[in-house]
Formats: sequence, structure tokens, C-alpha cells
Amino acid sequence: MIIIERLFYAYLDDVNIITILLPMAYHNGESKEFSLKQGDKTEKLAIMEKMQLHESVKYICHIDKEPEIGLTYHVVDEYGGETDLQIGAVIRTPQFDDEFYFDGSLGVQYSPERTIFTLWAPTATQGQLKLDRTSGEEDLHYEMNRMEKGVWTTTVEGDLEGYHYTYLVCVNLQWREAVDPYVVAVTANGEKGVIVDLNRTPVVGKPLTGFNAPTDAIIYEAHIRDLTIHPNSGVSGKGLYLGVTERDTYSSHGQLTGLSYIKDLGVTHIELLPLNDFAGVDELGDKKDYNWGYNPIHFNAPEGSYSSNCSNPYSRINELKELIGAVHSEGLRVILDVVYNHVYIREESSFEKIVPGYFFRHDQNGMPSNGTGVGNDIASERKMVRKFIIESVLFWKKEYGIDGFRFDLMGILDIETMNEIRKSLDLLDPSTIMIGEGWDLNTPIAIETKASIRNQKKLPRIGQFNDFFRDTVKGNTFNIHDKGYALGNERYFEATKKILAGSVGLKEKGLFQEPIQSVNYIESHDNHTFWDKLLICEKEESEETRKKQQRLATALVLLSQGIPFLHCGQEFFRTKKGNGNSYRSPDDINQVDWDRVYENKDHIEFIKGLIKLRKSHQAFRFPSSDLINKHMSFLPLEKPVVGYTLKDVRNYGMWNDIIVLFNPLKTERTVALPNVDWQVITDQNRVDMNGMYRISENEICLSPLSVYVLVK
Repeated sequence: MIIIERLFYAYLDDVNIITILLPMAYHNGESKEFSLKQGDKTEKLAIMEKMQLHESVKYICHIDKEPEIGLTYHVVDEYGGETDLQIGAVIRTPQFDDEFYFDGSLGVQYSPERTIFTLWAPTATQGQLKLDRTSGEEDLHYEMNRMEKGVWTTTVEGDLEGYHYTYLVCVNLQWREAVDPYVVAVTANGEKGVIVDLNRTPVVGKPLTGFNAPTDAIIYEAHIRDLTIHPNSGVSGKGLYLGVTERDTYSSHGQLTGLSYIKDLGVTHIELLPLNDFAGVDELGDKKDYNWGYNPIHFNAPEGSYSSNCSNPYSRINELKELIGAVHSEGLRVILDVVYNHVYIREESSFEKIVPGYFFRHDQNGMPSNGTGVGNDIASERKMVRKFIIESVLFWKKEYGIDGFRFDLMGILDIETMNEIRKSLDLLDPSTIMIGEGWDLNTPIAIETKASIRNQKKLPRIGQFNDFFRDTVKGNTFNIHDKGYALGNERYFEATKKILAGSVGLKEKGLFQEPIQSVNYIESHDNHTFWDKLLICEKEESEETRKKQQRLATALVLLSQGIPFLHCGQEFFRTKKGNGNSYRSPDDINQVDWDRVYENKDHIEFIKGLIKLRKSHQAFRFPSSDLINKHMSFLPLEKPVVGYTLKDVRNYGMWNDIIVLFNPLKTERTVALPNVDWQVITDQNRVDMNGMYRISENEICLSPLSVYVLVK
């Protein structure tokens, strides 16, 4: 990057407004007049306002004729000094968005005969394509032609498969080199784009069909490396895409591991932490680096550290497709965790290098906003940003056969963008799941436009991670000592009834309009695992008591209306050794410990039984609030025992009446039953849908820390 020395500074901040900053060291910051020069044409600026700043004087000037973005202009002061007119805040105006919105294809269109390169860079005055076959070759440069809407393009004849490429753009007199934002294949560590023939990387297997409501899903969140890296995983391709494809893998104890274990557990969807190209792991290193993947660099190219050969761009593409095909072949679906709310480092991102100032939000002082906590917020409300996000989601859907998307920090994104994604996915596959973190974060767009939980009415078919559910069951996430309902805290008694009903409200206003909007969970990759919380706030209790508490909490997830979400290993009490933020911790903290499967096989069988129970009867997973209100009601039980009934549900499964009872106490509790002659299919020990024993009286004694399901 060339550093330009300027006497003073001038910025185009609106289509007719130029802001000029004269340093006090330059003529005491004083100038009576300014002119705008382009070629041999000069136009006088009208000084509208003058402000004294700490080290400079700020002039706000008006010009009648709008400067043409894409041309080089200079501002001249009364002394004959001049500076270039830089693109300023004008880039964030609605007029800019309207003028330069481009609805055509961007990126690379490859064929063996020729390759077409198309780049959106409206503020650039020059553009070049840089090609090389290998890192040792001399670079080839091709001038790009500026078209309408700020699009630059060039066509190179011949077969360029395997060539590396980057773009060079000149903005504000500075040349910047950047990787194509739309790149689909990259070199190791994402340093350059690679031209590939995606026809050589077909989707493996066939996509699954016939999935109905989101409430039919049982989501299981996993990290590719965590899933197989443990020494006793029985997987040969540890930490890799291909490791997840291995079936019939066993630990030394003879217990299933990896993909076959997840299949046997009975869930419907595997949610994978981000696997687009991210920072934090040196792909050419010794693989000791670790990262969750929330440092996005290239949004449409797979991460290389999970590939068997990160230097071969085809390896990461084909191996990821093999992973997805393997999951599909087991009858499971794949949800992709996507991170469109920020980039790793704003200044180093392709977005900022190619179109400085456009893709990110800025506050009222012109500084980058930081609602994400990582130094930048993506400006999803701008037309070309929205276009990029929508097209990226559709790319993963069509090219890789992804079945659902989980949007990280979705509350940073705007409602219109999320609904447009939903509409676009519906045209391809209405069963595609969309869920996200609707936290209300401090980013400079109007509160009513954020895709947050408070605006769930405006996001009717998009699920929200329900932190009200999480904190009701386990206790406040940010107060490790707070005990939730599953730990016997009757303060959460009424809240528990609300979450069991999908947080939609029975005969009253609920948090959500429909149960398909509530993603019910007690732990995820974030924060302490439930087990680690128990080790702190229930440290005086026995291990068996703690295990019963966590089993009860997981039962609440699986027997509540809404979308159940499980963190990989929570069914066998996964621990991260007390680490509450393990995003870059080593494997011994993050790995799934497959030895714990053997140690906790009875508990796992219980959770498997509840999963099977939920899938067997739709009354546990109604897709609408109307059905919940029609069929569900709560029993008048003494705190803190909660019980609900599902009545007249023969049309939805094998039983007509169902009772579910939860006892979070460490003592027995006897409760009254409506009527007599109930069949027990779940008690404190096991789940058996054929029935275990009958209750012929109108009461039942509940064991400590237990869940019971009774049917007629």
C-alpha cells in the first residue's frame, strides 16, 4: 500500500457535500475559498459551515454538480495547495446504495475456454486482475474495465483452472490487493483465490426430502475437530472432514463413536460450528492451533485446517462434500453455523480493501461500530451487503446441499435481510431450517429493524435461541452460582411452565408467536457446560445427584414444545474442565471425551429413549401455538413439581392422553393424578414405550430428580 502525503484532507460525505480538514499547522487552518478540479474543469465550492477542531479547522462545503464516483478529483485551496477528493461518508448514503446496486453475477465464471472475472468496486478509479500459476511464477496482470454500477470486469481466454488470482484496486489514490469476496476456493491460509471447476466437485449422494415442521428437528451441535480428535475416538482421520465421514467407529470400550454414535442417538440434524475459511489456525502448521471458527475470512470457501491437504483447493471442497454426503446417507441433516455479522479484522478484509467504508456500520462520529465485540459490525441493511449474504447462503445450499443455517449474533443483522433469506430458501426448499442468536446488541440501526428476539413477530419462520429457556432450567448463565429449576429452585416454577409450552403462552401472551421460533437449549459451545456449572454450584452434592439433575434438565429440553437443541456430549456430561470460553483452548479442553460414553451408558440410554419418545408422538412437537393451546394444560400441583397434560391427541400418535411430570426436588413427592389407570412409559430409570407398569390409583410417588411420562 502506498502512503500518500497530503497537505490537507477532503472527503465526499454526501452527493453534494464535501468536508475539508485543514490542519492548524497549514496556514493556521484558514482558507477563504476552495475549488473542485477534475481534468481541466474547475468548480467553486460554497462554504456552508466552519468549525474549529482540536488540531484542525473543518469546512463543510456544497457543490451544485455531483462529483462522479469513479473519477479522480482534486480540491484546491486559496493558496494553490491541493489534495485529492477521497470517498467519505457518501458511501453510506441511500443515494449511493440506489445508484450502485448491481443485481448481476459477481465472482468468477470459469470454463475451459475462458474465464470471466467480475468485481463490484464502485469507488475504485482503476482495477487489475493478478494471476499466477504457482507462488514461484511471475505474476500476470490484466487491466479490468469499468462498467455500469461500479462493476469491473475482464475476460481471460484459455483454460485457467488451478490459477491463483487476486484483485488490485486503486481507491483514494492507494492501490490495495485483495482476494475476491466471492471466492469459492483458496490457497493455504486463504492468501489467494484459486480458479476451480466446481463441476469436478459434485454433491455426494442425494439430498434428503420429506422433512416437515422445524419442531420435528432435534439438533445436535458439534465442532468438526472436537468430534474425532480424542485418542479413543476410534477415528483414523482425527480432526478432519474425512474423520466425520467414518462410520462404525468404536472406542476401546466397544462403544460407538463419531457419526455412528450420533445416528444411534436418534437426533435429526447435526449443527456444525463454522467451517468456512477462518483465521486462528495455521493451516500449514502442526495443527496444534485451535479455534471455534468465528473469525471469518472467506465466506464461500471451506476451511483448510479440516482438510487432508490444505494446499490442494479441491481437497477441502470434495472432503466437505463427502462429509455432508455421509451425514445424509445416515438419514441425518446438516445445519451450518454461519457468521455474517462480522469479519476477523475489518482493515484486512476483502470488503474493506475493495470498497472502503461500505460493508461495515459506523457510529455518528464516523467510527466503526462494535456491537459484535470484535471491532466491526457488518452493515447487512445496505443493498450490496444484503445481496452478498443472501447469495452466500444460497451458494452453500445449492453447491453443498446444506439443510439449515444457524446465524451467529443474528441480532446484528436486520429483519429485511433475514426475511429475504427465508424467502429465497423457500423457493429452493421450504424445509430448510433457519435459526439464530437474536441477542439485542448495541449496533447503530434502529431497534425495530434488528433481527432480535424482541422483534420475533417480524421474523415468523425463523427460530431464536431461547435464553429465557436456558436460564430458567439451569440458572442465570452469567451468574455461575444461580440455580435454575432443574436444580430445585422453585423461583423458576412459573417460568418452567411457560417454556414447556414452547414459550408461546397458554391463553396469554408468550415470548414467541409460534413454537417453531423457540430453540430450546441448556448448553452450547458457548459458556460453561451444564456439568461444569454443576461442579461449581452443586459441589457439595454427590456425582450421581448431579447427573440426575443434568438428566432432568435435558429431559426438559426434549419434552418441551419448540425445537430441542443438544450440545454434543451433554447427554454424557461433557466437561471443559471449568473453562467457560474455550474458543481457542487446546484439544484436552475442547475434545469430546469418548471414554465418558462407556462411563455413562445408562444415562445415554435414557436420553435416547426420550428422543425416541419425542419422535414417536407429534403431541410433543406441535408446530403451532393453536395446537398447543388446544391440547396442552397444566396440572394444579404444589411447587416445585410441574406436570402437564396432552389431551385428545390420538390423531397425532398412539396415545390419546399423556401426562408429563417433573420433580426437581432431592426428595420424593406424591402427586394426584386426574383419573386412574395410567400406563407408565418413563420413570426415574428408563423409557419404554411399550409400557413398564400401571398406576391403578389416582396418585403417583415421584422419585427425586425425575421425569415421568404416563399415557392412556
